[in-house]
Amino acid sequence: MKAVIIDDEKDSRLILSNYLTKYCPDVTVCGFGESVATGLETIEAHQPDIVFLDIEMPYGNGFDLLEKANSHTFETIFVTAFGNYAIQALNQSAAYYLLKPIDIDELVKAVDKIKVEKANSHYTQHTRVLLENIQNNGHQKIMLPTLEGFEVVPIAKIIYCEAADNFTKFYFEESPPLMICRTLKYFEDVLHPHGFLRIHRSHVINPSFVVRYSKGKGGYVTMKNNQELEVSANKKQELLNLFER
Repeated sequence: MKAVIIDDEKDSRLILSNYLTKYCPDVTVCGFGESVATGLETIEAHQPDIVFLDIEMPYGNGFDLLEKANSHTFETIFVTAFGNYAIQALNQSAAYYLLKPIDIDELVKAVDKIKVEKANSHYTQHTRVLLENIQNNGHQKIMLPTLEGFEVVPIAKIIYCEAADNFTKFYFEESPPLMICRTLKYFEDVLHPHGFLRIHRSHVINPSFVVRYSKGKGGYVTMKNNQELEVSANKKQELLNLFER
């Protein structure tokens, strides 16, 4: 696979290039960029399979570069020194990212994931979904990893999520449930900025689909699909506050 590295720090570019040469033999580094402008030129010149992209750069950021790119036939691995910088957006789109200083095991894992997924008949490009989310704030989507690949679904269609050991079962407004290969805690963090609330150790709900609340120690909510879910006592007031605004 061909790769380019776009980072305003020369040392970072060289370190990453050396790591790729030594630990990722399937990747050939064919170009570098140090800004949005030179990064776009490098992508256009080399048509890479993978772009290693710093988020924060002079005169723009990595998201600006992606929006300006003429095509998105490549997959993106974001590289950032900021642990919480846009991590919600990246997680939501199942985008790949590495934190500086780069961990070699994480680098190899990200490259291997791209290699495996690109060979999958259900392959969906993460970069494209991330861009759609950036450009369409009101109609954001989430990429959900299944055993067969990924499902891309509108966040607004999720009724609730249910813990199932190390998996999470998603329930939707207009489609069958899906069993997803990540924990409920992971999705609690990803969906919280979109108004979702964890009401119990087993459930994270979309309050837009609550049709009834029944009193009790914590109480129960009835969702639009007629499922009744228990509310933990310590989550009761937070839930009620949503409907008192």
